[in-house]
Amino acid sequence: SVWAVQMLWIPIHAAGIINGLGHYWGYRNYDCEDASTNVSPWGFIIGGEELHNNHHTYPTSAKFSIKWYEIDVGWWYIRAMQSVGLAKVKKIPPKARLVEARPVDHNTLEAIIANRYDVMARYAKTLKSAYKDELRKHKEGNTPEYSSFKPARKWFHREETKLAAPQRQQLATIVEQNKMLSTFVEMRRELAVIWGRSNLTREQLLAQLQAWCHRAEASGIQALQEFSLRLRRYA
Repeated sequence: SVWAVQMLWIPIHAAGIINGLGHYWGYRNYDCEDASTNVSPWGFIIGGEELHNNHHTYPTSAKFSIKWYEIDVGWWYIRAMQSVGLAKVKKIPPKARLVEARPVDHNTLEAIIANRYDVMARYAKTLKSAYKDELRKHKEGNTPEYSSFKPARKWFHREETKLAAPQRQQLATIVEQNKMLSTFVEMRRELAVIWGRSNLTREQLLAQLQAWCHRAEASGIQALQEFSLRLRRYA
């Protein structure tokens, strides 16, 4: 049967091929701590392990598909076995629940921490769009900064810890030249502190999140204002 073949096929290819190829080629939904990638959005051949970045982001989840177009055949098997009482799903990736925007409270803080990968993926998308707009302005204005800005368009939105030393140096040069992009980068650092390892109490983290949203909304940068509004909708 197809199932039996996959039971023999998966251990070899998941451990051998995916753990190699899945760290060098593919796409990333989330900028998790390692370099894992999704080799393909359709996980038919290796039981869903093709969605390697999703798996590393949510390692305890029984479901690897995240985006609407992603397919995890392993999840189909689990659901089929669950329907006849042969399996019990304990964890799946958290799904952000959004409500009307409200003042930041403890519930907002907990929801943002639980959905931190979604939050940072959306922030990266926002930053990428802002950088693209700035690059276009420099190109249209034929400014001298355009030549230094252009190479960074592929990686500027990524976490600094994932960048090579020359890229980090170029990042420092760019933010020194552009106040808006400097604000974006600095606020990304501050946002990551909220769920990073620290000795801060929940009250202190809440105060930091409230201050972050206040700064974003007072920044005069529309993209940051809209992002803060979305943060205040997490529940």
